[in-house]
Amino acid sequence: MPQKMTTRLKELFNRPQIFVLAGGFGPYGAKMAEFLGYESFYMSGANSSANTIGWPDVGMMSMREMVDNARRIVAAVNIPVFADSDTGYGNAVSVYRTIREYVLAGVAGIHLEDQEHPKKSGSMAGRRCISTEEMIGKLRAAVDARNEVDPDFVICARCDFRGAEGGSFEGVIERCLRYKEVPGVDVVFPEGLQSWEEIKEACRRIPGPVLPLIHTPPVEPHPSLEEQERAGMAAAFYPGFTNMAGNQASWEFMNDFKERGTAAMDELRERSGKSKWGPISPGVMDLPRVRALEEKYLPKELQRDYEHTLGRRPDGTLSR
Repeated sequence: MPQKMTTRLKELFNRPQIFVLAGGFGPYGAKMAEFLGYESFYMSGANSSANTIGWPDVGMMSMREMVDNARRIVAAVNIPVFADSDTGYGNAVSVYRTIREYVLAGVAGIHLEDQEHPKKSGSMAGRRCISTEEMIGKLRAAVDARNEVDPDFVICARCDFRGAEGGSFEGVIERCLRYKEVPGVDVVFPEGLQSWEEIKEACRRIPGPVLPLIHTPPVEPHPSLEEQERAGMAAAFYPGFTNMAGNQASWEFMNDFKERGTAAMDELRERSGKSKWGPISPGVMDLPRVRALEEKYLPKELQRDYEHTLGRRPDGTLSR
């Protein structure tokens, strides 16, 4: 029997070796990550908000929008999906329902943050945190909801206190230690730490898997994967991993096209052809699977002619 995605993600967080948590917002990025051998995918709230509703990460995405987006990603890949669940979209009772929705959508784990709702991105000013006691109630609700459906579902407690009103590094450590004491909390996520030394100290002082997010700046140069593993980080966490380079490239291309017209497009195609890795592999979308399903289930007279029509065949070759 195949291993559950929740079990697989829990094992990734608990093994000594670091893993890359490749982030983004949709099925295509998740499929690229899976195709290239990454072990997990992260559905970023900030990236989901920008690409789904065109808003910054300020708590405008609803629980239903987030869960529906996560469900589409889960259906597209065979690697565990870890997801942003923001503040749980209300109080502890809201969290209880939110967690059930994420588990039933097939997500392997979530992080839940201690900000007031509506939240702000971890890279934004203006954050405000709820009390430690209120967050502990939310975590208890999350664990109970998880245990009713799938006890292996990963619960990660995120602390935003470092960059919030009245926040401090010591306050983050104090909160994270309290959150980790809640039975059933698997991972702790100290957000917004301001130096590599703070990240290393947090990993030393907080028991169990710790998932800091490295913001660059202020942490420069960016630590290598080996340095992150030695520091005790459970995962190398990159929320925009599958789309940040593409977004920048699109911005540059669109500006270039405004200046030079179609010459910019010709150069882009030429650069893609000369790339060390070539253009994006058609294998990412697994066209042969479609051909195999057609041959298995469709009568012969309804199957398509891939040899005498123009375009990309299921094996990736082109007919002309």
